[in-house]
Amino acid sequence: MTTVEICVSDVPTALVAEAAGADRLELCADLGQGGTTPSLGAVGIALQALRGAGVRVMIRPRGGDFRVSAVEERVMLADIAAVRALPNPHGLPLGVVVGALTGDGGLDLAVLRRLIEAAGPLPVTVHKAFDEVHDQFGALEEIIELGADAVLTSGAAPTALDGAARIAALRQRAGDRLRVIAAGGIRSHNIRLVLDQTGAREVHLRAPVPRDGREATDADEVRRVVDATRAG
Repeated sequence: MTTVEICVSDVPTALVAEAAGADRLELCADLGQGGTTPSLGAVGIALQALRGAGVRVMIRPRGGDFRVSAVEERVMLADIAAVRALPNPHGLPLGVVVGALTGDGGLDLAVLRRLIEAAGPLPVTVHKAFDEVHDQFGALEEIIELGADAVLTSGAAPTALDGAARIAALRQRAGDRLRVIAAGGIRSHNIRLVLDQTGAREVHLRAPVPRDGREATDADEVRRVVDATRAG
């Protein structure tokens, strides 16, 4: 079974995505900046309102680049601690999403190590900052050594289809040591092609639709994506 993760920006869109069949949700704020840390209230209410979908919480204090200052690291550590302390009455699979780079195109291993240690038992996904590193295969081994659970990638290409060969190679290198989640331009019309070319067993996407002057989640598109993965 292919795991479908939908990126959502608030609790109402999370509920829409879950009802449409999403297996897991990445809860963010400010998707226009690529996603930042949602409010503690949003995470808390999501854990109360959702019934079965897994939740991954973006931990990113601002948009822009992925270099993390000492103060920003303190904020991220505090956010991780706050998420861990929230009640999870339905026992939803809960994790966090992080990333940190150095100025020379590598992973900031010191920051990532502290963030992953702070997450404790929560699984950690390294987000698409991974697509900006110069040596993805070397970085993959570093992420595995740090103890992360998954990495999100389009294979350092604009879309998952463009980077399909790289995603497939990363999956092969990772084996069962790390989950490689395909992301980037995935929609219902191309998801079978993405799965066929990458071999991915997990996909990440937004299903945006404009509504009342903001971005909402298109339940029909989520259903089409889920149905397409199950049909294979």
